Amino acid sequence: MDDYSAFIPQVHFEQIPIKNLVSNQEYQRNLSMSHIERAAANFDVYQINPVKVSRRNGINYVFNGQHTIEIVAMVSGSRDTPVWCMIYDDLNYQHEANIFANQMKYVKPLAPYEVFKANLEAQNDVQIIISDLVSRYHLQIGTKKGNGVICAVSTVESIFTKYGYSVLDRTLQLCVMTWEGDYNSFSANIMNAISKLIVTYEDELDDMVFKDKIGAISVKQLGRTAKERRPGSMGYAEAMVILYNGRRKSRHSRLSLKKLYMREGMQNKNSLGYDDDDFDEYEDAEE
Repeated sequence: MDDYSAFIPQVHFEQIPIKNLVSNQEYQRNLSMSHIERAAANFDVYQINPVKVSRRNGINYVFNGQHTIEIVAMVSGSRDTPVWCMIYDDLNYQHEANIFANQMKYVKPLAPYEVFKANLEAQNDVQIIISDLVSRYHLQIGTKKGNGVICAVSTVESIFTKYGYSVLDRTLQLCVMTWEGDYNSFSANIMNAISKLIVTYEDELDDMVFKDKIGAISVKQLGRTAKERRPGSMGYAEAMVILYNGRRKSRHSRLSLKKLYMREGMQNKNSLGYDDDDFDEYEDAEE
């Protein structure tokens, strides 16, 4: 008979009260209370993994799962609550530390698209709503770049979560109107920049003017202009505002850069080093 013992961990499982578990070894990372509180607020018993424990000299040392036990303790309100433990009886301290240091070395994390697809299969509301909205514009969420394909799925989910359905809807609409499905227009920076303009200016932002002014240059040219101004989506937002305003003299029809910066919490300094008092002069100079 074949011997497979070399491939099977010599472990057994027990339910152990949290108060009887120790996780203060030097190789352990510091507890993140923000992580514990966030996970506790979204507690799902089916997401709880067995805690890995090394039993040495009758003491149960946790070497994988210290946050898990704190989350369960917080949710249950008691350290008497038991958790399932996978117990190793043949480890020493150095072996525990080595396992802890390398436990994630060969773990392949889920890609954003894989998470989105799994949530769709689970019939989760957010992903179903996003999928339906994307389909309405004859677009699709995918992993391979192509016209009409959105690869930045995390950005789409973030805009929906942060700003809501209507902002994501208008963001996609402006992308499609302006660049007619060019896959470069669905980058994280461009979609984030457009959503910033929508929440900042609301009805001040004229969709047709946006299409005509911003769409007058290619996505690549917009990217070059944005990078000259500031890294990331704020660089794109700045570039879009300046292109939108063009040479308009009337302040009534122009979008205020100051308003954009204030929305982003940059009241004291903008990305070019100007103080608030300099904004009016700066915007005049952009004409």
